[in-house]
Amino acid sequence: MEHTTAKRLASAAGLVLAFSLATACGPPVTSTSESDSPTTSARTNPNRLQAPTDDSPSGEIIIWDRSGDLYEVFDAAIGKFNQKYPNITVRHEAVDIASKLRNTLITGTDVPDGVFLDDAYVAGYKDYLWDLSDVLGPYIDHIAPQKIGVNTIDGGIYGVPYDLDPGLLYYNEVALAEAGIDPNSIETYDDLLEAASRYKQYRPSAQPIHLEQGAWLGQLQLEMYANQLNTSMADADGNLRLDSAEYLRILTWLDGVSQQGLGTRAEYLSPSDIGYLESRDEVFYPWAIWFDYGPQAQLPETSGEWRAMELPAWQAGGARGGAMGGSSFILPKEGANSQLSWLFYEFLMFDEVGYTAVYGPNDVYPGGTNTSIPSYGPAADPAKPLFEPFAGLGYQDLWSVAVAAGQRIPGGNPTPTWWDGAVEYLGNNVQRMLDGDMTPQEVIDQSTADIQSNLIDRQ
Repeated sequence: MEHTTAKRLASAAGLVLAFSLATACGPPVTSTSESDSPTTSARTNPNRLQAPTDDSPSGEIIIWDRSGDLYEVFDAAIGKFNQKYPNITVRHEAVDIASKLRNTLITGTDVPDGVFLDDAYVAGYKDYLWDLSDVLGPYIDHIAPQKIGVNTIDGGIYGVPYDLDPGLLYYNEVALAEAGIDPNSIETYDDLLEAASRYKQYRPSAQPIHLEQGAWLGQLQLEMYANQLNTSMADADGNLRLDSAEYLRILTWLDGVSQQGLGTRAEYLSPSDIGYLESRDEVFYPWAIWFDYGPQAQLPETSGEWRAMELPAWQAGGARGGAMGGSSFILPKEGANSQLSWLFYEFLMFDEVGYTAVYGPNDVYPGGTNTSIPSYGPAADPAKPLFEPFAGLGYQDLWSVAVAAGQRIPGGNPTPTWWDGAVEYLGNNVQRMLDGDMTPQEVIDQSTADIQSNLIDRQ
């Protein structure tokens, strides 16, 4: 989930093994095809896109992005792209993708050549998309495996990976120091509970740990916790696996935070959430990297007090990385110039000039785009930060923290097509548990039964 998502979710009161950190840039475009057709060389699989072979490719591409900050960042990068490919015209359109994409792909009318899309939705459009396995081949060993995992369906890769959204534990360093709490002592979630308890003793009004009150975001955060334990709601074949020791452990911990009065129930960066954060009653926020939007733009009273660290582990020595959200680029098969749109995304994600234009200092983010990190290893070189420290986090080196967390993210699976529908059951049941109306096991049992019968069996 990218930075525009952070802003969108905030205003609406709203998944990796270590990836390579080689510093060399990705190889230039090479073709395995025998002609300029996207399909003729893919004799065993005509659904696989092939790169163009023209020495000077030309034509026009239609690219859809959501309006907002990332639209502006990508738009500004088009000039750099045209320095490399002067004969490709990019028609860059700001579109309400959520409401327009499905009908466009079904009717086959005015289909764009490339679309920005949350990873959670890629699997649902698979039948309309190019398999990008061949064009991604030269880069795949250097892309975060979690991102390859979420875009792989039935053996094909259906999205060009964009961002990596590692989960981090954000904390108010000033408030903890006043309470005599060393954040470096927090290595496990049990340690986090202990630190929260100590903070509440110091400040009785505090409910130190954020407990997400929004069902959709609460489910997304639950999947971040599960990703740390190398699991998810569904396996690679889409089979439900919620009924597990891992989910029981996570839900039991969340229930304990609530039962002990150690959690603030609020929707992400809603007015009430901001109030608790600004009052220093809420001082721990386990969330995706894009929470840093808060200290930058929405927390004027405590901006500069916040810091980030890797997530706690579920057991000593366990994974301290987990992904929360993410986005990729899809290429519809009915697009008129899919090969050229591949060149556009290849430039943005795998060419040093391109990914520097996206993540480095730009007109939208003068210090660099800091609400995610690249999923392409050479772009996520810890020694070559693409964005700068900023005042909201007290000029902490967030780049190094986030890149290290990204290296620790276990692998992922494609998000099942029924994920959104599951919010009605799992997302809402988690909220009922936090209300004290369900036990963790009841959440698992009821959600499993409802998702299976009402979503999976009806596909």
